[in-house]
Amino acid sequence: MSVLAWIVLASLAGGAISVCAAALFGMAVNLQRIPMLISYSVGALLGAALLGVLPQAIEEIGSVELATSMLLAGILGFFLLEKLVLWRHCHEVSCEAHDPAELAHQAAHEEAHRAEQAALTHHHGHGHHHGHAHGHGNEGARAASLILIGDAFHNFVDGVLIAAAFAQSVPLGIVTATAIVAHEIPQEVGDYLVLLHSGMSRMRALAFNLLSSMATLVGAVGAYFALSLVGDAVPYLLCIAAASMIYVAVADLIPGLHKRAEIGATLQQVLLISLGVGSIVLIHHFVDGFAHGH
Repeated sequence: MSVLAWIVLASLAGGAISVCAAALFGMAVNLQRIPMLISYSVGALLGAALLGVLPQAIEEIGSVELATSMLLAGILGFFLLEKLVLWRHCHEVSCEAHDPAELAHQAAHEEAHRAEQAALTHHHGHGHHHGHAHGHGNEGARAASLILIGDAFHNFVDGVLIAAAFAQSVPLGIVTATAIVAHEIPQEVGDYLVLLHSGMSRMRALAFNLLSSMATLVGAVGAYFALSLVGDAVPYLLCIAAASMIYVAVADLIPGLHKRAEIGATLQQVLLISLGVGSIVLIHHFVDGFAHGH
């Protein structure tokens, strides 16, 4: 299979898996497992970045100092992007950075409120409720638009990183795509619940999330053709990919784990982080061995 075919397959499969898994979590309201998934994602991201992507970039660039300088620049760049509210869009309580359980509670409360208002409207008429819903709908639509724009941008960047990894080697691409999918699921859960809270139906929220995930494919294919013209940029882009994974793990995911300080929760988190790292190592060795065997 060609590198482009691998990139398209990984982008489509990764986007569909993360969005559909997030929708299943949201529909089942099985959010007690989200902290477990986040812990695993931390390990997968750090393992892929520090044991797979960054060593490969250092080897290709031939200079540890230059590679780590690019890594530091990438981390600073993602910090500035987040400061510019490109990845994390807050609108009052509707924010993808908030705890998924809190968002689920808000979404459930919103659905109950809409059902109550619908019953009152059916009994008393449409006048007062229509005016209230119109105002709330505009506010909810604005929050949903911000979430979808930010998510599309994030997915586009993920696609570029996937393409860069596959351009280096298929095993590295698979490891990178696996780590990206692992961290996308809890993020997509948050996005999905925000869309529900904004007033969308479950199916419409799923459809918009799937549409947003197509930005991964756009970024991946665009980066593939761009990198085919500027192949020397691949190792440096791998440093940016590692920076993205480290930043998401350390700045976005780990702070949420500190909310549970009890011993049992801490041991569970350490175990799941280790499992995330271990799974990336196993996948890397398995895929690498398979590639060399063929």
